[in-house]
Amino acid sequence: MFDKFSKRSKAVRAAVDLAQERDWGEITLADIAQKAGLDLGDLRAEFSCKNDILRAFQIEVDKEVLAKTKRADGSVRDRLFDTIMTRFEVLGPYKPALKRIAYYLRCRPGEVSLLACSTLASQYWMLAGSGAKLGGARAAVRVAGLAAIYGRVFRVWLDDSSPSLDRTMAALDRALNNGERMLTTMDKTCKTVSRVLCGLREWKRKARASSKPTPPPKTDPAPAANL
Repeated sequence: MFDKFSKRSKAVRAAVDLAQERDWGEITLADIAQKAGLDLGDLRAEFSCKNDILRAFQIEVDKEVLAKTKRADGSVRDRLFDTIMTRFEVLGPYKPALKRIAYYLRCRPGEVSLLACSTLASQYWMLAGSGAKLGGARAAVRVAGLAAIYGRVFRVWLDDSSPSLDRTMAALDRALNNGERMLTTMDKTCKTVSRVLCGLREWKRKARASSKPTPPPKTDPAPAANL
């Protein structure tokens, strides 16, 4: 998954390798640079902080998942299921490191918030890879909804030690079904509200038209006097 030659990839891989063995909070930027065979100046040229390294890891995972994703037949929901399970497959070798990182972040909402944009971007690309429509305001709802679903299932996956990931698949299936029902309900609600608002606008337009005073009838001007 990682490029063996670029300084950026070396640093990300070094950070993840260190997190396999040590708590994320104890790992310093100097440790990452040393593990990657870089100096701190090289690291600073690529990243702004440790969280930036995690964002780079997310992007590497996105790229690998999208490369493995095949546009098969079926519903968007079924393709999304396969895409997310592919993501867990890609993350598999890094599960011990991700456990330590997740444990560190769970009581640090400030640091988690710094990862929010890249997390939403990852879910956007997972939806795109599954063939979901991402135009209009509904796209934001889809992305936010999938981020919430993924977060819940990710926690299940971290503790799922079965080779076939049965618990993870069951949790993802339930979450996607619930999300699909929620989107359907929201669509119906939005359509109802839209009809009500359109009817209200039409009623106001007619009310304004009927309240305007009727102009007096036009009369022909008196003929000019002959001079």
